[in-house]
Amino acid sequence: MVEAITGNKDTLIQRAALLRITTKTLANNLQNGSFKSLYHGQGIEFAGVREYLRGDDVRAIDWNVTARNAKPFVKVFEEERELQIFLVIDRSLSMQTGSKDKSKLQTAMEIAALLTLAAEHNSNPVGAVLFNGEIEFVCSPKSGPKQTMVLLSQFDNDSEKKVRGSVLGNALTGAGKVLKKRSLVFVISDFRMRDWEDPLVHLASKHDVVCVRIGENTDYELPEMGSIPFTDPENGITKVMPTNSKSFKDSWREDGRMRLQRWTDSCLKHGGVPLKISTKDDPLTVLSSFFSKREVL
Repeated sequence: MVEAITGNKDTLIQRAALLRITTKTLANNLQNGSFKSLYHGQGIEFAGVREYLRGDDVRAIDWNVTARNAKPFVKVFEEERELQIFLVIDRSLSMQTGSKDKSKLQTAMEIAALLTLAAEHNSNPVGAVLFNGEIEFVCSPKSGPKQTMVLLSQFDNDSEKKVRGSVLGNALTGAGKVLKKRSLVFVISDFRMRDWEDPLVHLASKHDVVCVRIGENTDYELPEMGSIPFTDPENGITKVMPTNSKSFKDSWREDGRMRLQRWTDSCLKHGGVPLKISTKDDPLTVLSSFFSKREVL
C-alpha cells in the first residue's frame, strides 16, 4: 500500500460555486434515473377536495365540505415525492493513500460534495456520517444551503485526531437509526475492513444502498521500481515488495481482481448496489453515467 498523501488543492467550499454548476446534469440524473422508485410509497399529502364521482371510496368523503355544499366531496391526496439522501463516508487511514495526484479520501470527499450539491439542486434533504476508527460526525438529513455548507465544512475538515481502524459496521447501524423514512444511502469507502456485511443487510432491508468502492491503480498493477517498501497505514507494518518480479506482479494483479469480485458479490448478496470509482476517474462522469444508465428499480 502506498504512503498516505496530502492534497494542496482548493477546498471544497472554495470550489462549491463551480461544483454547483457542474452538478446540474448529475442532479437531473439522480432525480429522474434509476432510484426514482424511492419517490413512491413515502407517504401522502393532502392536496384538496373535488366532487364525488361514482366509484370513489366513500371513506374519502370530506363531510365538512359536503355539508357546506349540500353535495358530496372527497379528499384528494398526492404522493410525497421527496428523495432523501444519506452519505456514509470512510475517513480511515487507509483512505489517505492513493496516487501522487489524489488520495482515495480526496476522491471520496469530492463524491460526497457532488452528491450533496446535487441534493441541494433538487431540494432533497441530505445527511451524513463520517468515521474512521470511531464515529466523527453525524447529521440527520435536512435540506437547504445551510445544510450544504455544514456538510461541505465537515468534508473539508482534516481532523488532527487520526484513529486507526474502521467502524464501518457501526456507521451503517447508526445510519439505520438516524433515518426515519426510506432513503437513498451512499456508502463511500475502500471497504478494507471486516464485519460490515450484516449491518448492510439490515440497512438495505429498509433503504436503497449504493456501495461506492474507492480504488486505485496500484490495487491491480505495480510500477517496476525494484524492491520497494510498502507501509500499511492502519498498523504501521512495512514490507518490501519485489515489484520487478513478474510472478509477484501476476499474483498481486490476481489477488486484486479476486478481492474486487468478492466485494462485488458480497454487496449484491447483502442488498447493496456496487459502484467502483478509481482515484484516476472523474467522479462526476462516473456518477452521472451510473444514474443515467441503470434501469429503474
